[in-house]
Amino acid sequence: MPPRFTRRLSPDEIKADRAALLALKNLANYQPANPSYSAAALAALGDALDQAEQAKLHAQNVLDAARDQAVASALALHDALLSAKVQVLAQYGPDSYEIQALGLKRKSDRKRPARRTAPTSETSPTKA
Repeated sequence: MPPRFTRRLSPDEIKADRAALLALKNLANYQPANPSYSAAALAALGDALDQAEQAKLHAQNVLDAARDQAVASALALHDALLSAKVQVLAQYGPDSYEIQALGLKRKSDRKRPARRTAPTSETSPTKA
């Protein structure tokens, strides 16, 4: 029977398979008709599973370390750029085009607050 690659086995299924393999190894007179299902062949498949899980764990650890490094690098760049924006603001002033080039708003481009006026109420003609 060819292997099925349609779904992943649950951890409970893998645990049950490992328990069955251990029980199969303890059978003294187990001699299958198909040598693919011998205790040695199944033990080799179990060892291959162990190695694959170790490789997966190692790859996950490498991925986690790379992700942490990327986050730390991004934060360092962000902090440095925030400080550089403050330096450009101090050097060129709050209304310079250099500030605008960095993505900040120039002081003269900011909307000035408008004075609130009392709302005018238009009275409708009264009926006599």
